[in-house]
Amino acid sequence: MSADQMSVGEMLAATVPMARTLNLEFLETTSERAVVRLPDQADYHNHVGGPHAGAMFTLAESASGAIVLAAFGDQLTRAVPLAVTAEIGYKKLAMGVVTATATLGRPVAEVVADLDAGERPEFPVHIAITREDGAVTGEMTVVWTLRPNGQGK
Repeated sequence: MSADQMSVGEMLAATVPMARTLNLEFLETTSERAVVRLPDQADYHNHVGGPHAGAMFTLAESASGAIVLAAFGDQLTRAVPLAVTAEIGYKKLAMGVVTATATLGRPVAEVVADLDAGERPEFPVHIAITREDGAVTGEMTVVWTLRPNGQGK
């Protein structure tokens, strides 16, 4: 399967070793929403038997990356998406399977217009982490940028 035929989730699973390590399941990846699930796995539990905070961070960050690729994948020939900052809050005890749902905090067209104007746009991605019963166990915001090719690292 070529990169053009791969879904965003398949591409992330193929190219990001941590996503494979945690067995993340990419359920939905569109420019409006990305939904990624972390299966309940004893190897990634914390001291109370739920998913470790680091695994939940990786889950949420992966959901943010999925929506960024879905929304801005057509810009990859001229810019590299990079996470700038991330902030997470753990709200309730997470047990069992947890799911991260990511949404963009700025319209795609606005971000691309900034890139067209020669700027290095930044935009937030908001992620809610939920248990199977729907309770929100964590919230995360990742600020991303599209670094135009040729700009310093």
